[in-house]
Formats: sequence, C-alpha cells, structure tokens
Amino acid sequence: MYKRLLLAAAVATAFCGAAHAAPLVVGFSQIGSESGWRSAETKVAKLEAQKRGITLKIADAQQKQENQIKAIRSFIAQGVDAIFIAPVVATGWAPVLTEAKEAKIPVFLLDRTIEVSDPTLYTAAVASDSVHEGKVAGDWLVKEVAGKPCNVVELQGTVGASVALNRKQGFADALKAAPNVKIIRSQSGDFTRSKGKEVMESFIKAEQNGKNICAVYAHNDDMAIGAIQAIKEAGLKPGSQIKVVSIDGVPDIYKAMLNGESNASVELTPNMAGPAFDALIKMKKDGTQPPKFIQTQSTLVLPDAAQKEYDMKKDMGY
Repeated sequence: MYKRLLLAAAVATAFCGAAHAAPLVVGFSQIGSESGWRSAETKVAKLEAQKRGITLKIADAQQKQENQIKAIRSFIAQGVDAIFIAPVVATGWAPVLTEAKEAKIPVFLLDRTIEVSDPTLYTAAVASDSVHEGKVAGDWLVKEVAGKPCNVVELQGTVGASVALNRKQGFADALKAAPNVKIIRSQSGDFTRSKGKEVMESFIKAEQNGKNICAVYAHNDDMAIGAIQAIKEAGLKPGSQIKVVSIDGVPDIYKAMLNGESNASVELTPNMAGPAFDALIKMKKDGTQPPKFIQTQSTLVLPDAAQKEYDMKKDMGY
C-alpha cells in the first residue's frame, strides 16, 4: 500500500509538472491588415510568441469592433491564459472586458489605448506615446518651414481611434507656437492608402489644384503614400512642392524618401507583443504586476537614414 501511495504521488507530481510546463495560450484580437505596419505587427507577434514557446491564436477583426468583441468572447470561452487586443476604437469595451475579468483572464492592449471608467478591466497597455508622435511630426514641420507661411492638410486615422485622436492633438500642440503653420483641412483617411488618396484628391481640388497646400500631415504612412499618388496625378511634386510628413516607418515610405517624394516619418516599432508576452510570463511565474503603461520608442526618420531603415524592415511583413 505504501509503495502504491508513493507511485500515485510521483504520478501526480509528474502530471502537475507537465501541466505547469504547458505552453501559454494567448488570444490576439487584431484590428485587421489596413496598413503595412499592422501586417508587420501581426507577423512580429507570431515570431515573438514562437520565441517564447507561446501558442498564439489570432482573430482578424477587419476593422470592426463587433468582430473584436465576438473574438474576445470566443477566447474567454476557450479559457485562454491571456487576451491581447489592438482596439479599433477607444470606447465600448467595458461589457466584454468585464466578462474577461470575471473569467480571471488578463487583458493586454497593444498599440492603442481605450476609455473605461474601471482601469482594472485591463492589465496593461503596450504602446507608443501617440501624442508625442504627433508632436515630433509637427515640430519637424515647424522647423522645416523656418517661419514661412505653410498651409497644412491633415489625413486623420480611423474616427474614434485613440491613436488618431492623440496624433492629431500632438501635431496641433506643436503648431501652437508657430502661427505661420495652419491646418486648413482635416479629414479621416481611415488609415488606408486608397482612402488617403481619395481624401487627398478632394483636398487638392478644393485648394486651387493644390497650389494653396504647403504640406500634408498623415496619421500613418499608408495614407501618406496614397496622398503622394494623388499629388503626382495632379501634376505636382510631393516632397518639394508639397511636403509630406507621416507616422509609422513602413518600408514603402522609405522608398518614397529615396525617391524624394516624402520628407519625414516618425518610426513606430511593430513589436508591441514582445513586451506584453514578457510581462505575462512574469505575472504567471511570480505574480508581478506590470506597469499600467509600457511605452515603446518613437524616432524621427529623415531621408538620410531611409536606405538603412528600408534594408532593416523590408522582410518584416509590411
């Protein structure tokens, strides 16, 4: 009997050890693939999960919040170890995140933040300071025009997205000290090339075939690339007749810089998942709670560094 008890204890210990060693399973509700940067974020998330032996389940929301909410509920039902969300908009998350909290599943936000009255509904947000990104873009333009009058058209991101609101605010903050630089038109291009091109075409038509436009500020590079196409089709020269400044740092914007068609981009790392995975692993290991906001770096890239940046990023899934 004693030997049988010892054997049972050994089996139980082995079973517990195997259970403990089982890989973490994370559900990732991704916005979609509206931009090159978003595609790279997805690819990098897969690579970072693989490095750590984590099973990553990705649900593409096709830029619809209702699809994200359905995916999150599916992840809850599956009993995943954590849920990552790149939220398409900032509001409307409390009910489904309450469900995750009741299921004791930690939630990490990637790239964007949300607006909730109860901050305990998510564990941490891994993102850049998108207000700072907008300000870096604005500061560059103010310095570039050196006191000369400059009318700016703005291509905003998805209406209601925290990153669009913040990039708009940061850029406007930079312009407060420069009354010579004014935003004369602002409209959403929904973070896509096609919509960026369409909106830029309307701006050009409304502003004396673009003659009244000094610069375009796009909340992401994909809209900027669409705007560059519209500028060229209007018979104007992007990068010289109309300056182009944007945010993200995707390979195609560096190509545009090398062609003299873009002037500046604020680089945003696509590796949002890596820091979130590390924080999750530490939580599971010893209960350490991560900071509420884990900030990633944002860097201004100009044409002189375009070739180097392009070579580094061309195979990252953009």
